[in-house]
Amino acid sequence: MLDVLEAWFFIAAALLVLSGGSKIVDPAPTRGALAAAGLPAGAWTAPTLGGIEIIAGIAAIVYGSWAAALAGLIYAGFAAFVVYALVRRLPIQSCGCFGRSDTPPTWIHFGFNLVSAGAGFGLAVTGSAPFALLADQPLTGIPYLAFVGLGVAVVYLLLTELPRLRAATR
Repeated sequence: MLDVLEAWFFIAAALLVLSGGSKIVDPAPTRGALAAAGLPAGAWTAPTLGGIEIIAGIAAIVYGSWAAALAGLIYAGFAAFVVYALVRRLPIQSCGCFGRSDTPPTWIHFGFNLVSAGAGFGLAVTGSAPFALLADQPLTGIPYLAFVGLGVAVVYLLLTELPRLRAATR
């Protein structure tokens, strides 16, 4: 069971790095989402959040434990933001998670964020680091990393394209 937790969190931490990078490259969607929620949305808010996400994601992959707890807190914050936006029916075109202008918050986002927060807290309790498990994998973890990459791509598509496709079919 711990392997599943580590694998899920490896994907979640990698997505944290990807999401953080998106906020630095194109902060506008995140700034818009923050402003719609009545949160600080200054010029440096989104890039600062992006930098924190990148650092937390990399640290969580490498160190686990305390860094996994930090990443879990970030995902808990994301879950709270998404549920707030959904319940209040905020007019948000994008949650800002991947720097795209057409990824509104959905219950899928909420679920992913909630499970990822739980995985982060779970790894903090167990003290394991996702990166450390690569040594025990066949071929020094290359197939494992390929599956993590596939997992990142699938979750990215679920969070960005599925809402768009659902909206197009309505």
